[in-house]
Amino acid sequence: MNPHLSKLQPYPFEKLARLKQGVPAPADKAHIALSIGEPQHATPHFIAEALIAHLHGLANYPATKGIPELRLAIAEWLSRRFGLPAGAVDPESQVLPVNGTREALFSFAQCIVDPAEQPLVLMPNPFYQIYEGAALLAGAEPYFLNTTRESGYLPDFDSVPESVWARCQLLYICSPGNPTGAVLPIATLQKLIALADRFDFVIASDECYSEIYADEANPPTGLLQAAHAMGNTAFKNCIVFHSLSKRSNAPGLRSGFVAGDAAVLKNYLLYRTYHGCALALHIQHASLAAWRDEEHVVHNRELYRRKFAAVHDILSGTLDVAIPPAGFYLWPRVPTDGETFARDLYARQNLTVLPGGYLSREAHGINPGEQHVRLALVAPLEDCVEAAQRIKSFVLSS
Repeated sequence: MNPHLSKLQPYPFEKLARLKQGVPAPADKAHIALSIGEPQHATPHFIAEALIAHLHGLANYPATKGIPELRLAIAEWLSRRFGLPAGAVDPESQVLPVNGTREALFSFAQCIVDPAEQPLVLMPNPFYQIYEGAALLAGAEPYFLNTTRESGYLPDFDSVPESVWARCQLLYICSPGNPTGAVLPIATLQKLIALADRFDFVIASDECYSEIYADEANPPTGLLQAAHAMGNTAFKNCIVFHSLSKRSNAPGLRSGFVAGDAAVLKNYLLYRTYHGCALALHIQHASLAAWRDEEHVVHNRELYRRKFAAVHDILSGTLDVAIPPAGFYLWPRVPTDGETFARDLYARQNLTVLPGGYLSREAHGINPGEQHVRLALVAPLEDCVEAAQRIKSFVLSS
């Protein structure tokens, strides 16, 4: 067996199940889950129709590289969304469709990391646990960058020693952040791009929440956008990961893409050809339809804004919580540790939230998630309002 498997920690939801095991919840309250970031808004009908219309493609093996029409639609979407000139992204060499970004974020490290050189893989803390697992199974050592309220829930890249950058082979960033919703400004992205050029590492920018944001006039900046603006028009060392799961409420489609540095993607395509992870043709056609439509995405953002406003109005003054600039999570500080808060909340209100410490690690003397819980505002508005009222009642009676 791969010896690195023993380094993997239980997944957050496995820990959550153990925390709730044997804890009775009040039977007079319907259960509400705010623990998992699974979108529950309706998947647009036209996506399902495109999927069904292309089921005849089941008789053919799909190419790992994806159909040209899908790659073109993705390249054009990147240019529109991030203000890039037409043709700035080459669909032939700078775009790869993937089976959802979870799969790609994991396999990317297996392709990039050279385990013979004592590599470090840097990542925010708290984080999407795939980053840590990918680093460990690639034979690298994770290096955690704490995000706290004092830092605006952004990593303090200036505090990273040069000796760490020198060993870095891969930097995971997540903007907007999971679970914090914090957005990296363009100046920070450009600083990281300069560091990647100096120390020769690759930036993997997880931008899966980039299409859910509070201010319609101020969408989050992307890594390719930052690179192009500083003259890095080849996107050297820059790879972005995007998904239809959150943007289009289609988590079951398992569809996303990676884009950026052509030299990196050439090798990643080789890896993926052996990995056997081509996107099915009917999924590619449904994805093409999704990337070409923005109306449903605008509507989706509005639904989340209503939920954020309603829940924040109820919890404000009860918990230390703020509406984030992007994403669909709230990340409140709680009066106790997050694990105790989540267990007792479930026991008294039949409401499940995720302890923040399950998403973070002890690093540099602190665990930055320990006094937080994550609330995923994915349920219908009325359920989110009911959940907020139960949380308020729980806090005030504790």
